[in-house]
Amino acid sequence: MSTNEVVARLQATVSALGDVDVSAWPEDTLKEQLGELSAALVALDSMLSRVADEVRARGLRIEEPVPA
Repeated sequence: MSTNEVVARLQATVSALGDVDVSAWPEDTLKEQLGELSAALVALDSMLSRVADEVRARGLRIEEPVPA
């Protein structure tokens, strides 16, 4: 997979996550999905940390974009 494809997939993931509004979920739904949601969030956190660590290991910084 090319780096352009990887970046496009990451941007699509960010966009998809931006559409998630757990506060709008009914309480019962949240309770039913909590196990799967927790597992997904932990896996996502782990993967993001790995990628960030690999970038930092190459001596580069991860910076937040400055809003326009």
